[in-house]
Formats: sequence, C-alpha cells, structure tokens
Amino acid sequence: MVVYGHPARLKTRSGFSLNGLDMARIIAVANQKGGVGKTTTAVNLAAVIASADIPVLLVDTDPQGNATSGVGIQRGTFRKTIYNSLVLQEPLENLILKTEIPSLQVVPANKELTGAEIELVEVDGRELRLREALDPVLADFEFVIIDCPPSLGLLTLNALTAARSLVVPIQCEYYALEGVTELFDTLTRIRRLYNPELSIEGLLLTMYDERTNLSAAVASDLRDFYGQQVFEAVIPRNVRLAEAPSYGKPIVLYDIRSKGAEAYFHLAKEILAHDTKGTGSGTERIAVG
Repeated sequence: MVVYGHPARLKTRSGFSLNGLDMARIIAVANQKGGVGKTTTAVNLAAVIASADIPVLLVDTDPQGNATSGVGIQRGTFRKTIYNSLVLQEPLENLILKTEIPSLQVVPANKELTGAEIELVEVDGRELRLREALDPVLADFEFVIIDCPPSLGLLTLNALTAARSLVVPIQCEYYALEGVTELFDTLTRIRRLYNPELSIEGLLLTMYDERTNLSAAVASDLRDFYGQQVFEAVIPRNVRLAEAPSYGKPIVLYDIRSKGAEAYFHLAKEILAHDTKGTGSGTERIAVG
C-alpha cells in the first residue's frame, strides 16, 4: 500500500484522502455472536486508516488471536501478549508489534488470554485494566481499534470500559437481531457504572449478499428499527475479503481494488465524518478524491 502527500491530507490508491485528528479515538468492535465479521472489521478498519499514515493501534483481546494473525503476525513469533498487560500489568508499550503497514501497530493475543478472566475475577478494578494500560500510549496514536472476543465477559467489559465508541457488526441473516438487545443492555450498564462517555458508533451490516432477498430484508428491518444508528456502508460477501486472512494481510494489502476494500474505505469515511456531526471526538474526515 502506498500513500502520497503530506500526512495532513493524504490520498490512497483507492481515491480516498484523510485528514489528521487532534486526539486519539478508541473504538471497540464487539458482538457476542461469533462469525459476524467482527475481527475482519477490526483488522480492515484499522488498516484502511493506517494506510494513510495515520497512527493506529490495533488491540487484540480475543484469545483466538485472529486479529493478530490477520495483520501478518504469525503465531509463535512473539512472547508477550495483551495478557501480560491485563494480568501482570506490564507496560503496554513493551507489547506493541510493528506490521507491514508502517502506521499500523498491534498488541497481540493468543490462547494464553483465555485464563485472564479467571485470574482477574477477584482483582479490584479488574474492569479498568485495559483503560489503565492504554493511557500511557494514547499520545502515540490517533486511533485505537479494539477487537473483542465473541462474548460479553470480562475481556469485552474491559474493552467497552476503555473505549469511547462501539461498532457492532451484524451478519445479514435471519437471527440478526438476536443478541443486539442484550449487547445494548450491557452497554447501558457500562455507561452507568464505568464509562458514561461510551457511545454507539454504529451497527454495521456484514456478509451482505445482494443476490438474496434475505439480505435485503434484514438490512431493511435493521434500518427501520435502528434508523441512523446503522451505517450506510455495507460489507458484502466477497471472496477476496475472505481470502486475505489466510495470507496474513488486511484487504488493503491483499486486493485494494476489491469490493471488500471499497466497503471498508466507505466505512472509515463514515466513521470519521461522524466528527463533523458532533458524534465523534475529533475533526477527521475522509473525502472522495
């Protein structure tokens, strides 16, 4: 991926340009349902923004470690993970790894993280561990994207307590609404108890198949029910998007001209445009070049 121009106004080969932000935005990508495109979204949203020389930190809090491998960090090539920070309270800066995209760095995870919820269960302030770990490194990044596990356990609680906004990927299938209400109930409790500033960035329709009536019907129902909380950007079922993780590459490196890449550029544009509407925390925008 090649970018051109001054960091304050950068253009990628896709035709999108990005402007700089004044402060870090922390976005959690969460849904307790598995297989909805959560990790795909975290990886590719982070990569799209970073491809324009904007510093992004991707934090993998899923013991499966798929966000880690999705940006090219092979299993077994690192010793320390987010576990070391959450459980052992090692400084996060000691865990950060570089990726193929110069402006994208990652805090990795692996199956060792599975034990974190058990080990932290009796610890005071356990829900604040990630927020406290992130604080010292926030000045080095303009975005922090947190990939959450497919559950509403302590790891996800840590992510939502640390985040300023939430992206919820929802697969375009019959049971799409199942679990969203539970997630919103959890969000309400977290706002009340731990993080009153946490907002909904948006609901993201994923795995959309324009050939089926079902996808269109689910999308219509979600928009009718949740209105402007649903992103206009829709992530399609796309072969290149599905292939990219097996090569350890985000879609911007694997096939930037694919429909999947185009969809994630539009998602990034929409998220950053929220700032100009007063729903975000900065002044960032993506414009079509």
